[in-house]
Amino acid sequence: MQQQTWAIFCRVVDNYGDIGVCWRLARQLANEFVLDVTLWVDDLASFAQIRPDINPQLASQSLEGVTVRHWTPDFPHAEAAADVVIEAFACEIPVAYLAQMQARSSSPVWINLEYLSAEDWVEGCHGLPSPQAGLQKYFFFPGFTTGTGGLFSERQQRELQLGWGDEQGAAFIRQLIPPLATRRSDQLLISLFAYEPECLQTWLSLLAQQATLVHLVVPRGRVLLAMNLDHCSLWQCINGVYQQGSLRVYPIPMLSQDDYDRLLLSCDINFVRGEDSFLRAQWAAQPFVWHIYPQQEDAHLEKLAAFLNRYLADAPADVVAAIVPMMQVWNQGGALAPAWQALLSNREVLAKHARQWREKLIELGDLATNLVRFVNSKVK
Repeated sequence: MQQQTWAIFCRVVDNYGDIGVCWRLARQLANEFVLDVTLWVDDLASFAQIRPDINPQLASQSLEGVTVRHWTPDFPHAEAAADVVIEAFACEIPVAYLAQMQARSSSPVWINLEYLSAEDWVEGCHGLPSPQAGLQKYFFFPGFTTGTGGLFSERQQRELQLGWGDEQGAAFIRQLIPPLATRRSDQLLISLFAYEPECLQTWLSLLAQQATLVHLVVPRGRVLLAMNLDHCSLWQCINGVYQQGSLRVYPIPMLSQDDYDRLLLSCDINFVRGEDSFLRAQWAAQPFVWHIYPQQEDAHLEKLAAFLNRYLADAPADVVAAIVPMMQVWNQGGALAPAWQALLSNREVLAKHARQWREKLIELGDLATNLVRFVNSKVK
């Protein structure tokens, strides 16, 4: 039987989230389903930030069984269309490639892979066909219910979680950040990946006033620029650590996705943003705070509320009181000090809830498996 060919098209809009999701999908399809996968990416430099072994100068390269190709404006007219074509996040495939899809003797399965949302309407749109250019395009929505495509979850990621404990976390942190080698267990370890929350500087001041030491790990990116470490009240030590009061800030380079997953598993609290790291924080099953991508007319706040409704549907009152105010303040401002204190005071119940939530997500089945089943049901 001939190996099925898949092509995934990705335009990088939000630096790392779009390519992060597409890469995880491409790798899982190639490695777990033995499919011939080509990933077209318009911004290889951003891709290289989360996969340093990507060479942004190459037109074509192979990585973990996936063919990665640079998607440039002069797209080749003779490029044969794959059996399955995925437009990630409503990007438009090249006209020349669409012509090749139309010219096939058997129509390809054409998928519009959408953004993750917990909103109710997603179930009604998931899997719907949309006739276009003489072909059928199907909407495929990631989501948190059985009426959606489910969530990204690779076998290697699930195996990593099962084998991860305090000892593995401590060893990983020692290797990643040598100044943290002697961290005591009663000191707080937080990862920070966000856009530019309005309350950022106020939150840093709160951390500096904590009764115990707070170690804040910040991968390079927008939030690190917003912290403006060279001009804030934090002062820099010889080992590259910035500190003030109880706060220690550790700027680090961007990590590979796999190492970032390990960082999330190792921290006490994770601040994440967008879609990919937001989902990874849920798999890490630690307390987390989500900075959702801002949208016009505050549409993102509706998505945040929809997620919180699902995430906390069966949660006890102390969990709700500990996480909702902090999520709201982080995304739209408000009374930060009581919200942060409520989260800190309820870390244990939040962690327990996070583990229970992960178990529910596992029962949904993973998105790649659901997508392969959906595609095979459409193959004629």
